[in-house]
Amino acid sequence: MQEQHELYENARKRTKQKKRLYFHFVLFIVGSVFLFVLNRVLKVGEGFMEDWFVWAILLWSFFWILHFINVFITQRFMGKEWERKQTEKLVAKQEKKIEKIQKKLERESQHKAESNFYLEQERIKPKSNLSNKQSITLIAAIAHNNALGKDNDLIWHLPADLKRFKSTTTGHHIIMGRNTYESIGKPLPNRTSVIITRNPEYKVEGCIVVNSLEEAIEVAKNDASPYIIGGAQIYSQAIKIADKLDITEVHYSFDADVFFPEIDSAVWKETSREKFSADEKNKYDYSFITYQKK
Repeated sequence: MQEQHELYENARKRTKQKKRLYFHFVLFIVGSVFLFVLNRVLKVGEGFMEDWFVWAILLWSFFWILHFINVFITQRFMGKEWERKQTEKLVAKQEKKIEKIQKKLERESQHKAESNFYLEQERIKPKSNLSNKQSITLIAAIAHNNALGKDNDLIWHLPADLKRFKSTTTGHHIIMGRNTYESIGKPLPNRTSVIITRNPEYKVEGCIVVNSLEEAIEVAKNDASPYIIGGAQIYSQAIKIADKLDITEVHYSFDADVFFPEIDSAVWKETSREKFSADEKNKYDYSFITYQKK
């Protein structure tokens, strides 16, 4: 009913516009004749400007043409339908801006919540732990041949390892290279993600971006136990300064293109080992192994 009413109102308005234009045209014709008679027959203006009525008619015709364009051209291309479409475009544009702002606020809120969680974890830690020297840990899942992954992805799926990774790293800084972060795809909850990249323009919402391993360690200086989670290049640099290795060893050899550095027994001492057999969730035999630097 509302659409029918709008159509009716629009038709009524257009009829009035055309009626006024027709009246204006008739008035223009009659007025032009009157001006001609006034000048040529009654000699009004003679001696001042002989053809003044011509200029008056031309000026009047200019306004009539404007009226005609407004009714038949402007109203056709910029009428109610045009106004509606323009309004819809503006509304859609504003809605996109609002949606973008809302998403930004949600990300900031999530990051703030994660930061508050970490601060709370720091607050409830025993003071004796905070006074100890920072312990840097490399955490990784590797195969018999030290394989880490292929094509920037894991080769295997081991839920037990993922569960251990989550419980171990929650509440801490996790330091990683850009490729490792992009394979994960998002900041992990309840952890502070630190991304190392050579690109000074690289930015990620909810993460700390640095340009070197040294800078990453400095960012995590208030964390008693930050974790380095990959990839291969970062592991190769970090194993020289690490204090501990938390390794999930998958008892199988895989075809890979990235590898964990060799664990030198002259430098590292195995302090614990838990071995598990494959089951319905975990396809391969595996072990959780901890190494401490000698």
